Amino acid sequence: MTWVASAVDSRYGVENLPYGVYSTPDNAVPRLGVRIGDEVLDLRRLAEAGQCANCPTCSALRAPMLNPFMALGRDVWSTVRGQVQSALTEPDMEQHLRSMLSPISTVTMHPPFMVADYVDFYSSEHHATNLGRLFRPDAEPLLPNWKHLPVGYHGRGGTVVPSGTPIVRPNGQRKTPDGDIVFGPSARLDIEAEVGFVVGVPTALGHPVSADEFRDHVFGLTLVNDWSARDIQAWEYVPLGPFLGKSFATTVSAWVTPLDALDDAEITAPEQDPEVLPYLAEKDRYGYDLRMSVKWNGTEVSRPPFADMYWTPAQQLAHMTVNGAALRTGDLYASGTVSGPAAHQRGSFLELTWGGKEPITLGDGSTRTFLEDGDTVELNATAMGTEGRLIALGEVAGTVHSH
Repeated sequence: MTWVASAVDSRYGVENLPYGVYSTPDNAVPRLGVRIGDEVLDLRRLAEAGQCANCPTCSALRAPMLNPFMALGRDVWSTVRGQVQSALTEPDMEQHLRSMLSPISTVTMHPPFMVADYVDFYSSEHHATNLGRLFRPDAEPLLPNWKHLPVGYHGRGGTVVPSGTPIVRPNGQRKTPDGDIVFGPSARLDIEAEVGFVVGVPTALGHPVSADEFRDHVFGLTLVNDWSARDIQAWEYVPLGPFLGKSFATTVSAWVTPLDALDDAEITAPEQDPEVLPYLAEKDRYGYDLRMSVKWNGTEVSRPPFADMYWTPAQQLAHMTVNGAALRTGDLYASGTVSGPAAHQRGSFLELTWGGKEPITLGDGSTRTFLEDGDTVELNATAMGTEGRLIALGEVAGTVHSH
């Protein structure tokens, strides 16, 4: 049990401890911290005070972002995590650490890491099937390659923003129902509820990473909202795929949950048929049982289950590097929209409203098909932590604004 009172019955207890970057009213310099209950522990001060005596990398803990720490590898990540857990559970440490804690309500959060590259996948069979039925009603919903490789595309790292950042409705070309080509703000602005994985340990160009090396390179995960302008996307994506309809904003949590916090959330991933090629085969094929929630202006409209994802994050990493592409510290790759088999488990509004034909009624009685200016979307998720205690992933929220 921790001596931090707000963490005793919290989903941010010592079995969680996500990392973030924050500043306080009396110290505007961004620094690393871990969330414990309703407070943030200053890792810089912890290291400088010698209270993390066995931490092998005090200099990385003094950095204003996670990248230097993430680059050091799994042994260091585990050692530091163990030291922090010990400090937060040993009663004698309270007198030394109490001044290093700040209430969450008083801090300003900053981007937790510098994004190197961003890749988005398309790994939910339910989502891909739904979109196939919407766009190709007279054909097979899945394209021939879908069960042979994790389909993905390169996004734009410079427009990955932390939770709370305003989302400006994008402009672009779109084709009207009458066939006219017009320019202006997107009229079909959507979300995609996803899970992102953050790379820590880099690789050299020309050296693929196997699926079984996933935990040697990936530091942790974050919820992701990959905002999507469906009308812009529909007109531009043939033949090269998403571009301006996706690249205007992608929101991530202010907190990165380390993989070590999710050991008890690992589950056997869905069986794959046909058999995958050897580079995608996994000795230990597992996914994560994450229970997601999508709220639209405060009304929960969906509960996507990450456990159903057909392609695992380990397979995504293997496919992303099989051609020799190098990993960089801070690379972010996302799962693609998380959707389940039931209507209330769809992770995009395109699916929930079935292409805009079935409006959603919100708690205030208003109806929506796609996002209107002023609308707020919030993503949350929980997972099983140690000793049967639920842990929470950092929320992802954004409000739509007009130009």
